Amino acid sequence: MYGLLLENMAEYIRQTYGEERWEDIRRQAGVEQPSFSVHQVYPENLITRLAKKAQEVLGISEREFMDQMGVYFVGFVSQYGYDRVLSVLGRHMRDFLNGLDNLHEYLKFSYPRMRAPSFICENETRQGLTLHYRSKRRGFVYYAMGQIREVARHFYHKEMRIELLREELLFDTVHVTFQLTFDNRAFTLASLAMTREEKHLPISASVLFEIFPFCIVFGSDMVVRSIGNSLMVILPDLVGKKITNWFDLVRPLIAFKFQTILNRTNNIFELVTVEAVIHEKASDKRNELLRLSDESDGTTDKNLRLKGSFMTSQLQGHSNKYLSETLY
Repeated sequence: MYGLLLENMAEYIRQTYGEERWEDIRRQAGVEQPSFSVHQVYPENLITRLAKKAQEVLGISEREFMDQMGVYFVGFVSQYGYDRVLSVLGRHMRDFLNGLDNLHEYLKFSYPRMRAPSFICENETRQGLTLHYRSKRRGFVYYAMGQIREVARHFYHKEMRIELLREELLFDTVHVTFQLTFDNRAFTLASLAMTREEKHLPISASVLFEIFPFCIVFGSDMVVRSIGNSLMVILPDLVGKKITNWFDLVRPLIAFKFQTILNRTNNIFELVTVEAVIHEKASDKRNELLRLSDESDGTTDKNLRLKGSFMTSQLQGHSNKYLSETLY
């Protein structure tokens, strides 16, 4: 866990309850350092230990403490310039919510070891939407609620009501469903714009493969139909095989199924090959392509890691819809 979250907690307690209370909480929790470096990684259980001790010392509930700490975070990050990033994520609140996963992808450049949550919107209306929150961390549900509500108030000048519908643990992932109620009249405008976009002229497959040399085209049966020229050099046997047998879906935290992906085309997707693809005896051209495709990741593993977005397409002579993973 990065010190940014820990320092936010420390500052929240100092500003709200006083320096003496923070020192008392810190000592009782057995934490030696009075402050935290925002880019340093600390033990995962440290914030949980401090939060539980703070709730005990301050005599407040987990919901109240974590919610208000989330609210405080929105103002806290402004001193590091992140308020400018938050303010340009979209003209409307719905744009911000639909782009939350993309925001965390951007933040990974500054916090490469970040264990980011995943957010998915559905059932959108003029009165709000349903938001799915998935995370490998436990105990941050109310924290996320406070952050989202404060973003709506601070940047979009909207009052938002957040109802916790369901919380469950699926394997090692917390899956939470929220109902967000707010003025979402922008949804109607977005629907009209989507209708106009569907009338645009299609792009030919040859152009797509030239622009995106690592793209993958597969159908509802998850069988790969075509791949980009560079990917053909690295994985020449991929065409005709099920993509789920060759790649694991790392992000977002959803099932690797056609219909599930079809409903999440606004997300950034991250795929990793099941088996290693870099070998000592591989050709220079093949290994060079692998380095180019994965240069932003910074890891040293030998699996191919690809990031990009999905778009629906229709191949000439076919009536079925296909998904194209346009990777960059």
